[in-house]
Amino acid sequence: MPTAPKPRQLLALLAARAGTVVPMDVLVDELWGSEPPRSALTAARTYIVQLRQSLAGTLRTDTADVARDVLPFAGWGYRLAADPDRVDAGVFARHAEQGRRALLAGDPERASVLLHGALRLWRGPALADVRVGSHLLAHRTTLEELRLSVVEQHVEADLRLGRHHQLLGELTELAARYPLHENLHSLLIIALYRDGRADQALGAFELLRENLREELGIDPSPRVRSLHDAIVTSS
Repeated sequence: MPTAPKPRQLLALLAARAGTVVPMDVLVDELWGSEPPRSALTAARTYIVQLRQSLAGTLRTDTADVARDVLPFAGWGYRLAADPDRVDAGVFARHAEQGRRALLAGDPERASVLLHGALRLWRGPALADVRVGSHLLAHRTTLEELRLSVVEQHVEADLRLGRHHQLLGELTELAARYPLHENLHSLLIIALYRDGRADQALGAFELLRENLREELGIDPSPRVRSLHDAIVTSS
């Protein structure tokens, strides 16, 4: 695979949209933003040639076959002929959706397995070794938001399975990383309470309230306040 920054960036965008045509203007915009050089189209085509050569070496075929079958020119753009279900992001999304459906169907055991499988595909931050322009930045943001959603669902599934004690370390770290994220804090409060730590659960609520007031000027939602009130009543 290419190591030079721009060919690598180009490949990342084509892989993110595997199976679909990425127009030349999108490729140029990703590589150079709003101020592309006059030679941008020529340079982008040169990077495509380099990518085809790199792919030919990896696939042990010639560049003509790659240009025809793997990275063809189509209309006014290029298409990476890769099965989206064989791209990590596609596999992650599929497992995440299956896990979400299992959770909604009341099967936390299956949901936990599927969601854990999705999260295991992550090896550090998305596109960590790739320079990103506006299009890859949007793609990375979407992936990271989806990942956080899967983390929440996985925690919820494990809570339903009575694994609150095992989740405390992860939830404490997540709550510190996302100090304004109500649902993560709610899950931490629930895990603490179920682990017999009602005082710490109430403390976690107070910390969330302080964070929300200081940063956003708001109080926790009625759902989170109801959780707090239920703990107070039962204590």
